[in-house]
Formats: sequence, C-alpha cells, structure tokens
Amino acid sequence: MKKFLFLGLLLGIFMFNACKDDDTTTEPDYHAHIHSPAANSTYAVGDTVAIEVDFEDHNGGTVHHINVRIFNKSTGTEIYNQPTEPHVHSPASYTFEGTEVLDGVTPGTYTLEAKVWGHDDGVSEEVSSIDFTVN
Repeated sequence: MKKFLFLGLLLGIFMFNACKDDDTTTEPDYHAHIHSPAANSTYAVGDTVAIEVDFEDHNGGTVHHINVRIFNKSTGTEIYNQPTEPHVHSPASYTFEGTEVLDGVTPGTYTLEAKVWGHDDGVSEEVSSIDFTVN
C-alpha cells in the first residue's frame, strides 16, 4: 500500500512540474540589413534606385512591422515611405523590395532608413540607415 501511495505522490509531482508554464520569454533581436542601395553610392536625377532590405529577428521570432523611407538629409523632405501597411507578420525574416525614380528631387545627400519593430509600436525597435548622393 505504501508503494502505491509513494508512486501516486511521485506521479503527482511529475504532472505538476510538467504542466508548469515556461518562464523564459525571448526578446526579439531585430535587424534591418540594407542591401540596396549601397552606402555612399551616387545617382543622377532621373535614375531609378533599387531598394532591397532584409528584416529579421536573430532569435527566430516573428517580424511584425517594417518601414522603409528615403528623405533629404539636409531638408528632411521625404521622397519615399513604404509599405503603406507596415504590419507584415512574417516568421523570422521578411525581404522588402521596391524602386524609386529620382524625378523632381533636389540634388544632395539622401538617407534610406529601414525600421523594424515588434507587435506594439516601439517594442524592440531597431533602425538602420545608409546615405547616398543624388547629383
């Protein structure tokens, strides 16, 4: 009889521990890798800029929101802001591709800024940027 009580106690302890919630929560380790345009590249007014950015969570989590924008570094004038719906909800990584024709832009230095963040605004936000020149 004692063996059955002891076995029941061990089984109860095992079941209690097995159903316990996992206390570890992995924070996202977001990164935006800008492949195109190349940093410090030069374009002429009227050229087309190819845009390619890989967004990822190095911890393997979900990429929830992204944004890519191009603006004049000295005036802040924005010439590109995509995607229109930033919520992409992609497992582990997301590749954004686009183009922008540099018609009607003022020559100068421009910044491409790529931003990735979690489910809620500002959560684990990471911003990468490169500069390029328009002549």
